[in-house]
Amino acid sequence: MALSRAGLGRCTCCFWLAVAFDVFGLAVLLIGVFANVFFYDFLIYAGSIVIFLSLIWWVFWYTGNIEVPPEELADDVGLKKNTGVLGLVRTLSGRLSSSFRRTRNSRQQKQSHKMSPNTRANQKRRPDAVPMSQLNSVSAALQGEQRDPTFQRNLHTPPV
Repeated sequence: MALSRAGLGRCTCCFWLAVAFDVFGLAVLLIGVFANVFFYDFLIYAGSIVIFLSLIWWVFWYTGNIEVPPEELADDVGLKKNTGVLGLVRTLSGRLSSSFRRTRNSRQQKQSHKMSPNTRANQKRRPDAVPMSQLNSVSAALQGEQRDPTFQRNLHTPPV
């Protein structure tokens, strides 16, 4: 499978991004190695990480340039006619899987019909949020203390 197009292939953007990441990462790495700065270790690690991230662009470029012959592609997406033993196996497999789907769906429908109407209604309508009036909070306890006239707080404790 030779490339039908000359040059860099179809994904030139990914190719140039990969080259740019490699050049930038190498420059940062070499500055970290040879420059006399106090943060040289940061530059070495950052350059290495940028070079590693360039692998993503290289993989995109490579996979974008893979060519698949139409004969193989037609078989994978189901465009090829089902003939011979392979066609028989595919037809049988399709029928079996569709029958399993039908029996599972009919069982679920029977189970939903067996439930009482109240149970089905409760299962369908579940509250997504709890209203604030149903929640107990700290402020409710403070309001109870404010209503009690005999309640006194001891703010000042005697020295020991």
